[in-house]
Amino acid sequence: MKQQETNKRIVKLLAAIAIIALECMVYWFIWNRYYNRIIEFPFWRRGNWLMVALYGILLLFFNQMYGGLRVGFLRRGNLMYSQMLSVTFVNVITYLQIALLDKKFHNIGYVLGMELADAVVIVLWCLAFQKVYETLFPPRRMMLVYGERPAFHLMDKINSRDDKYILEGAMNISNGVQRILQEALKYDAVILGDVPADQRNEIVKVCYRMNIRTYIVPKISDIIIRSAVELNIFDSPLYLSRNEGLSLEQEALKRFADIILSAIALIVTSPFFLIIAVLIKLTDGGPVFYKQRRLTKDRKEFDIYKFRTMIPDAEKNCGARLASEHDPRITPVGKFLRACRMDELPQLFNILKGEMSIVGPRPERPEIAEEIEKEMPEFSYRLKVKAGLTGYAQFYGKYNTTPYDKLKLDLTYIRNYSFFLDLKLILLTPKILLLKESTEGVKPEAEEVKDSEGEA
Repeated sequence: MKQQETNKRIVKLLAAIAIIALECMVYWFIWNRYYNRIIEFPFWRRGNWLMVALYGILLLFFNQMYGGLRVGFLRRGNLMYSQMLSVTFVNVITYLQIALLDKKFHNIGYVLGMELADAVVIVLWCLAFQKVYETLFPPRRMMLVYGERPAFHLMDKINSRDDKYILEGAMNISNGVQRILQEALKYDAVILGDVPADQRNEIVKVCYRMNIRTYIVPKISDIIIRSAVELNIFDSPLYLSRNEGLSLEQEALKRFADIILSAIALIVTSPFFLIIAVLIKLTDGGPVFYKQRRLTKDRKEFDIYKFRTMIPDAEKNCGARLASEHDPRITPVGKFLRACRMDELPQLFNILKGEMSIVGPRPERPEIAEEIEKEMPEFSYRLKVKAGLTGYAQFYGKYNTTPYDKLKLDLTYIRNYSFFLDLKLILLTPKILLLKESTEGVKPEAEEVKDSEGEA
C-alpha cells in the first residue's frame, strides 16, 4: 500500500513537470519568434530565461489554485477545464506584462495562437496521463458502514466517482464492530457514514492499527473540534474552542476589503448591468430586479438584490419552492444568467451597504431557515458571520447540496477563517462560474426550498 502511494506521487510529479514544461515551451517559442523581436529593448540570454521562469511560476501558482495538476483526483473534463483556466489567466497576465515592458499593446493574435496551442497540449496531456493513472491505479474497492439514517445519498455520491471508488459492500453498524472489521479486510478501504461516536472511534482505532485506509464523514462536532487551538498548559493535551466567530481585527479587515473590492467590481461590471437590464426588459417587460428577505449575521434580516430570472410573480400559484432542473418559470435570459451566476451581480450593492460580505455563507430566507432548523437546529451556526456572495460551500458544494452538507462546509469556513482564505476563495470563484454541477437545479423530489422568486 505504501509503495502504491509512492508510485502515485511519482506519476503525479511527472505529469506536473510534463505539462508545465510543454506550456513553457509554447511560450518560449512565441516569445522568441515574435514578441522579443519587436519590443524596443529586446532581452538576451538571461533575460529570456527570466521571462520563461516567471511564466512557469505563474503557471504553478494558478494550477495550484485551480487544481490543474490534480491528475487522478479530478475528472478528465474538470482537469482540462482547470488547466485551461490557469493557462488563460497566465497568458493574459503575460500579455499585459509585455505591454508594460514595451509601453504599448502589441498584436494579440500571437497570444490567441499560444492559447490554441496550449489547448491542444492540455487535451493530449490530460488524455495520456489520466489513462496512465487509471491503468496503474484502478478504483479503490470500498465498504460503507452506516447507521440509522438512510445512506442512499452518500452511496450516490460515491458511485458518481466510479473512476476513483467502487462501492462493493455496505454494512449497518448494528452488525457489530468485530464483524464489520472482519469484513473490512476484504476491501481496499472503509468509509464511515453516520454512525454513533463510540463505535466509530473503535473502528477508527482498529483500522489505524491494521493499516486499513479509512474515510470518515465528519459530524458537526468534528469540524468544531478539528479547528480548535492546541494548548500545552498541562502534561495532557488540551484543545480550546473559543466559539466566538471572527475577531474584531478580522471583521475590520474583512469589511475594508469588502468596500474596496465591491466598489471596483461595480465600476468594472457596470456595462453588464445595462446590457442585462435591457435583455430582461425585452423578454417580458417585467421588472429588472427583484428583492427578497434574507438572513445575515446574528439573524438580522435584509433585502437581497438580484436580477430577475423567472417570470413575474413566480410564486403566486405554487408558493415558495426550489428551482428545478427544467423549471418552466425560468426565462430564457434567466437560464443564461443563472448558468454564469450573473443574476447575483446586484448583491454588490448589499456588500457595499454592509449587509453582506464578498465571502461567507449564502443568505437563507427566514421562513426556510426556520423550517430547516426544526430538523437541524445547528443550521443557525452559519449566522456567526455575514452572509456572502461567494463562499466555501459555493466552491466545494453544488447548488443542490443538502442543507446539512452545506452547513458543514460553511462551518469549515467559519472555523478556519483567515483573510488569505477569503482571497483564495475569491480567486477560486471564476472556476465554478461555468461548471454545470455548481448551478444545476434539483430533481423534482428534492425537499429543500430556496432561491425561488417572489414578487419583485
